Amino acid sequence: MKNIEEKKPVLSCVILFAICGLARIIEYFVIKADETIFAENFLHKAFGIAILAIVLHSRGNTWKSIGFVKGKTVSDILKGFLLGGCCFFVAWSMECLMLYQTNQNVSLDFYISGFTLNGEAIRHDGSLFLFLCIVLNIVNVWMEEGVFRGVFMKILAEKLSFIRAVLLIAFLFGIWHWVMPLRDYVQGNISFAGFLIMGIGYLVLAGIMSVKWSLLYKMTGALWMGLGDHLFNNVIVTNLLHVISNGEADRMQIIRIMIGQMLSFSIITICYRKRWKAVQCGKVEN
Repeated sequence: MKNIEEKKPVLSCVILFAICGLARIIEYFVIKADETIFAENFLHKAFGIAILAIVLHSRGNTWKSIGFVKGKTVSDILKGFLLGGCCFFVAWSMECLMLYQTNQNVSLDFYISGFTLNGEAIRHDGSLFLFLCIVLNIVNVWMEEGVFRGVFMKILAEKLSFIRAVLLIAFLFGIWHWVMPLRDYVQGNISFAGFLIMGIGYLVLAGIMSVKWSLLYKMTGALWMGLGDHLFNNVIVTNLLHVISNGEADRMQIIRIMIGQMLSFSIITICYRKRWKAVQCGKVEN
């Protein structure tokens, strides 16, 4: 594997992606942990963390070397939460305004659910589900940030430019999310055309988020801020806080998510461009 990484870094990332992806498919189609009390497919993420640890050991790397840097851990995670909170405050406000103008009623509700592009969700109440949602999503974002923005970036940076590495990682991260519409298609919940549309939707949405978190990693030198924003998205945006209108929950959730993600993506892209220009002028170090 080490020889492959040195000679063909893209292939090595694809192999690692395939190993983690196979575990993901097995859990979604066979184990189905999201249909148990856990309400989340997390086993393949724990498996991914174990694989990540093995890869780091085989390469002679540390967790710090792929972005889990000690120092500003809490403050950077909180900054990520703040970024997500500010952008989605705008998104929630726009959603509530549109729904109120249409239905003359809108409210917010708090409970645990999941997210899909087709709007289907299952409600879970109680402190146990809240605890599981937070803990299991920490496992989720630790694995995804560690693999996609951490070790993939480290491997690809040895041969590819930063931008090419970012785009390849974004593509893989989009494909990573295809398992959800694939399961809906196999179970007969959507048509093949629906599967293609949702697949493209996940490719675009997950790709945008991946690019944003890669830029945050580049600017901060650590994964924590992107991890915080990622955690906010998974726990608050898609799981916990819901918009209710005419007794229907999250009718415009995908629009809300696109608004919030595009807004934060735009902010981070502008900040990155300004930083890059400053680097070119020698005002800051790369």
